[in-house]
Amino acid sequence: QVQVVESGGGLVQPGGSLRLSCAASGSIFNIYAMGWYRQAPGKQRELVAAITSGGSTSYADTVKGRFTISRDNAKNTMYLQMNSLKPEDTAVYYCNVLTAVTNYWGQGTQVTVSS
Repeated sequence: QVQVVESGGGLVQPGGSLRLSCAASGSIFNIYAMGWYRQAPGKQRELVAAITSGGSTSYADTVKGRFTISRDNAKNTMYLQMNSLKPEDTAVYYCNVLTAVTNYWGQGTQVTVSS
């Protein structure tokens, strides 16, 4: 059984920082890429950042220069360092793990940016 678990969300003031973690465990093989998505109330889920097993990264324009994605392949763990947070970054953040045959989702972690 595969488990994908996010952690690190919370309440932060504008301009602050948070670091999200995503750990994938269980019978999960040949991970091609991992990504962070977010969904704000009333909006569609959107891709925030992604990283391949080779280390190539991509970011949504809205977070470039503020967010950094990284991963530890040996631990099947991914991170998202979020700096200079804005109220519009408020959302539930989801981890996605893409393998050769399917993809897995975590349960999400809430990030709220508010003064």
